[in-house]
Amino acid sequence: MSAQLHWAQALLDPAHAVPNGLVTWNHSDPERRLAVHRNNLVVSLVDALAHSFPVTQQLVGEDFFRAMAQVFVRAHPPRTRVLSHYGHELPSFIARFPPAAGLPYLADVARLEWQRLQALHAADAQPLNATSLSTLLQDTDALPTLRWQVAPSLHVLRSPHAAVSIWAAHQEDSGIALEGVDLAQAESALVFRSGWDVMVLQTSPGMAALVEGLLDNAPFGEALDPAYVAEPEFDLSQALAVLIRHELLTGAERSH
Repeated sequence: MSAQLHWAQALLDPAHAVPNGLVTWNHSDPERRLAVHRNNLVVSLVDALAHSFPVTQQLVGEDFFRAMAQVFVRAHPPRTRVLSHYGHELPSFIARFPPAAGLPYLADVARLEWQRLQALHAADAQPLNATSLSTLLQDTDALPTLRWQVAPSLHVLRSPHAAVSIWAAHQEDSGIALEGVDLAQAESALVFRSGWDVMVLQTSPGMAALVEGLLDNAPFGEALDPAYVAEPEFDLSQALAVLIRHELLTGAERSH
């Protein structure tokens, strides 16, 4: 085991032995000093998670969230110095965390919050102009083979629960009351940045399936198949209008 890994484990795991050779400048107990640094590190990481997942914390309460986050931090130490990028494994962790089993939608709310954070920090991209779009869409023979390039900020959430409405009910001036939300209603949303704002656009199952295909770089014809399976009445014209209106199509290339 490398010295660096040994130190990292000692900082995050109270049961881990104090690294050999640890001394303090004032001859105080090294184990006690390490405990102080360990506590400060864990608190900092938990604070970062609370900042990134505010609605998730509101849903379970601060005490539950911080206790859960401490377990997560020790199991999933950060791999980057940028704390705003820390926490991508938390939604999956919540889905497997037994004490959270009574809130089956919690993991998807956390996933939505993580997607919003990623959209905020995504790279900029120039959308296709009207002339290029018109040319591409009018070539009906080539259209099924096109692989559309989408905005780097675009994400899609598909949840068997009302995760989108639950998240929205916790936003100021949303006009949505949590008491009126059917928690078992499946919902989907597109998440993307528009200017400086991150948008959460609730959408249909077909649109969500289509965008998943585009994000997987599938040819347009192949991306459409699951859209019609998810939603037999899927309106392709309306879906394209949404993607164009929000400037989410940034390029296209033909499949070979």
